[in-house]
Amino acid sequence: MPEATVLHADLDAFFASVEQRDDPTLRGRPVLVGGGVVLAASYEARAFGVRSAMGGTKARNLCPDAIIVSPRFSAYVEASREVFRIFRDTAPVVEPLSIDEAFLDVRGMERFAGTPSEIATRLRARVRDEVGLPLSIGVATTKHLAKVASNAAKPDGLLVVSPETELSFLHPLPVEALWGVGPATAKRLREHGIITVGQLAGMPVELLCSIAGPAVGRRLHDISHNRDHRRVRSGRGRRSIGSQSALGTRRRSPESIDAIAVSLVDRVSRRLRKSDSAGRTIVLRLRWGDFTRATRSKTLPHPTSSTATILTTLRSLLLTEQESIRRRGLTLLGLSITNLSTTRDLQLELPLEGPTHQALDTTIDAIRDRFGTSTISRARLLNTPTRTSAWLMPDDTPATIDDLFSR
Repeated sequence: MPEATVLHADLDAFFASVEQRDDPTLRGRPVLVGGGVVLAASYEARAFGVRSAMGGTKARNLCPDAIIVSPRFSAYVEASREVFRIFRDTAPVVEPLSIDEAFLDVRGMERFAGTPSEIATRLRARVRDEVGLPLSIGVATTKHLAKVASNAAKPDGLLVVSPETELSFLHPLPVEALWGVGPATAKRLREHGIITVGQLAGMPVELLCSIAGPAVGRRLHDISHNRDHRRVRSGRGRRSIGSQSALGTRRRSPESIDAIAVSLVDRVSRRLRKSDSAGRTIVLRLRWGDFTRATRSKTLPHPTSSTATILTTLRSLLLTEQESIRRRGLTLLGLSITNLSTTRDLQLELPLEGPTHQALDTTIDAIRDRFGTSTISRARLLNTPTRTSAWLMPDDTPATIDDLFSR
């Protein structure tokens, strides 16, 4: 029987916890990071029903005493770096999932480091003592179950699922507890009377495929039986590079949305070039006024890192959504570049990657590297009142069941 040696470590209410750490007056009080749209909510705020991605007005109605703070992304990045330093000092194999979570493989460490439970206990203590943040950890034989266990351990807890109790732990849980099962998939399952993971596990795989599609149905059947053969892997290549901006709930003009798109493209294309990467697929991420989400994408004939090419493509995707944006409202705009390649291996194509665009991008990057990002700006962003709450997205984090086994 396999041993429970996979750890999933997840910082609790990360952004809000950093704010409470750095400002003692916020400790023990309901804290919301972001006013227009909630980027993070402390557990004191969550007790009132506030959740991340909720509109600020609704959040304040649920929790009138909440303290709203502006996001400080540089502080979050620095805290993440400190935590990941401890992760890598704890286990030989660490697989980052996002800015605030990772898998750790502690196989073979029992003789010199103790049991996985003991390792996890020391890890939580180090993160608390050295970084000042709460960390929840799940321990199991598979990545999927470790992730489910860490969620069950929150806040600030540790849960070890031994091999002999895996299914008895997993099956009573609601289907939403499965990693990657979002609201749409859960709704389809519930419409067919599938409420718990145990009920899901008892369904014929053919029926699940008819409900959720062949690929998703098979994956659901596998994870409901805790069949997950993925290993924890470090040093895996980046799957995408992206950024997004929370827009709040007020209506925005097409010109304002275009300015945000320009800012996102500027940021993402620079990151592409900085990492010597180029991508073929441009992905537009949208969150409507009712906080449901949509994704649109276009794959180019050749990989690109050109700001002009990416912006032209993103604008074409946005153009097709103008009526939906007008009708439904827009609370978040995001951009991801996927199907990445290393530019050293590419033959750049003309005219999209011609010398003029390439020289302009290189020159702007050099100026910003030397004098700072604010020293030069796109003309489209001048005299624009729009303030984008943007951050670098951990785009390799699986967001849906379709992404779950693609690692």
